[in-house]
Amino acid sequence: MRIALGVSYLGTAYQGWQSQPGGQTVQDRLERALATFADVPTIATLCAGRTDAGVHGLNQVVHFDAPVERAMNSWVRGTNRYLPDDIAVQWALPVPATFHARNSARSRRYAYVLLESPVRPSVEAGRVGWVFRPLALEPMQRAAHHLLGEHDFSSFRAAQCQALSPVKHLYRIDIGRRGPYWRFDFEANAFLHHMIRNIMGCLIAVGQGLRPPDWMATVRDARNREIAAPTFAPDGLYFLGPVYDADLGLPRHTPAFDWLPL
Repeated sequence: MRIALGVSYLGTAYQGWQSQPGGQTVQDRLERALATFADVPTIATLCAGRTDAGVHGLNQVVHFDAPVERAMNSWVRGTNRYLPDDIAVQWALPVPATFHARNSARSRRYAYVLLESPVRPSVEAGRVGWVFRPLALEPMQRAAHHLLGEHDFSSFRAAQCQALSPVKHLYRIDIGRRGPYWRFDFEANAFLHHMIRNIMGCLIAVGQGLRPPDWMATVRDARNREIAAPTFAPDGLYFLGPVYDADLGLPRHTPAFDWLPL
């Protein structure tokens, strides 16, 4: 039986999602917990979207082929027994054998939470990005508009990106504020390595008045990473999860995380 899991994690202590030789990744910890619970040597998982070191996941979706029969709630509670406090399986559901966590996704959603404050974060450290200069909403919205639609996003692509094509379709960028917290929501068919963090660096440069809004179009059309702003911190970036066809019945939202600003 093929099973899909919704997984949440705080990425601060991990070297990203994808398994690495050192074993200090979210995937490594999840697969060890699954195998321990199922009492088998290994269980391999595939995820909807790989996250970088320090990036968090609220509804990361993975699939695996179960080597043993267990009730769905047992996969949740049993696996969580062997996971550290900063990783938790939120739900488990059976899916068709043709389901693929990555390839079946219609789009992917991220949010970046940013604290605007003259003083660096303390209790939110690792959970929010930070700027100490004031930001202006309207210029950032105008800049973001230049990125909507299908474009070559090479200017926002990390050198180590393994994507076959830099062309992606960005469906939306929503920007809002509550008190000192800003939230930037992104949805696209797929994202390049560091794409959101590189866009964030450019949006902040515009919001602080260091660049005009139309500069974003210049960066986009240059297809040259060197002319864009530096990559912004991973701390405030959250993978909200993929979007699948409704008939699969997979959750799009994890209500436990309604605390996220805005």
